[in-house]
Amino acid sequence: MTKKFFTLLYSVIFPVLLFAQESFQITHGPYLQALDEAGVSIVWTTNKTAISWVELAPEDGSHFYRKERPKYFATQYGFKTKDTVHHVRLDGLQPGTSYRYRIFSQEVKSHEWVNVEYGRVAATQVYRKDPLRFTTAAPNAKTTTFAMINDIHAKNDVMKKLLSQVDFEKNDVVFFNGDMDNQFMSEKQTFESFMDTAIEMFASQYPMFYARGNHETRGPFADKIAAYFPTKSGNLYYLLRRGPVCFVVLDSGEDKPDSDIEYSGIVNFDEYRTKQAEWLKEALKQSEYVNAPYKVVICHMPPMEGWHGADEVIEKFVPLLNAAGAQIMLSGHLHRHINVPPNSKSHAFPVLVNSNTSIVKAKADEKQLQIEVFDQEGKKVDSIYIQPQR
Repeated sequence: MTKKFFTLLYSVIFPVLLFAQESFQITHGPYLQALDEAGVSIVWTTNKTAISWVELAPEDGSHFYRKERPKYFATQYGFKTKDTVHHVRLDGLQPGTSYRYRIFSQEVKSHEWVNVEYGRVAATQVYRKDPLRFTTAAPNAKTTTFAMINDIHAKNDVMKKLLSQVDFEKNDVVFFNGDMDNQFMSEKQTFESFMDTAIEMFASQYPMFYARGNHETRGPFADKIAAYFPTKSGNLYYLLRRGPVCFVVLDSGEDKPDSDIEYSGIVNFDEYRTKQAEWLKEALKQSEYVNAPYKVVICHMPPMEGWHGADEVIEKFVPLLNAAGAQIMLSGHLHRHINVPPNSKSHAFPVLVNSNTSIVKAKADEKQLQIEVFDQEGKKVDSIYIQPQR
């Protein structure tokens, strides 16, 4: 009994002592979310609870620390946020302007009554290498470029091959259109499965936008995803305007009925899609959509009959999109390339289903929206050309 007791005690106490001795550090990130004309959200994580802030400097050729730079804190309800997931929103920035930034986190060791004990500070480098940068969206731009991948399912090698075809300095937006992992079990898995690769390749300096897929709804960590991919609206569905294109980013939810044994009674996606449809009805009346020459829908599950989730997309979303003149839907989910023409019984617009081993790259200008699909070797698979709505 004594030996078993001490073995059990060791197994409980040793990890705690190891964690206490581990040095405070930034574990993942930073990366950009919800970038627009006047602001951006910057997200990162630490291994221990901390308060966090961003220091911001213009891209004016001066050294980052030539003078005191303004600090933007992660806050909520008037408090500096104590957490291991850090989200700093920068607003009031100049449109179409480049900025340099540095992130900081300071460990909070204890908070008793009115006394807070702080630990060390961790930050990104600005000495041995250049500061990180981002550029706010340009208002009234005549052109825009974007790329989209989907259904990566934690295959970082495939993701690297596809994203290596993107010139991020000339690309305005990258969409992750769902199922980037098989299921969401933990923060560690989420980053190792795809986000660390995204951060390494581009996401700390160029914007990425998420459209949730059905696999993002699975696992004990699935309900935490919004904290890592914040949007300005606070929803996982939203409008995004870039130059002549208005993107309608939808959350198609799960693909089976809510009562399916696979969900163990934990989901309520039918009602969620109904409420989303109510939002969509009003969103499609907004000027950023109505006045856009090109209207592009990003939705993980395509409106193709057969499974419950897709039928819900057809029933609840498609009639609203048809009435509002949507021009194309970009989807994934099926793990194969399909170019579906308009269907008089369902969608009045073409649906491009991208495979799990190809990338969509597109450019819009005053004359046309050119959408092209490339495989892992960079060979063109398909192309679609859309004329602007006048």
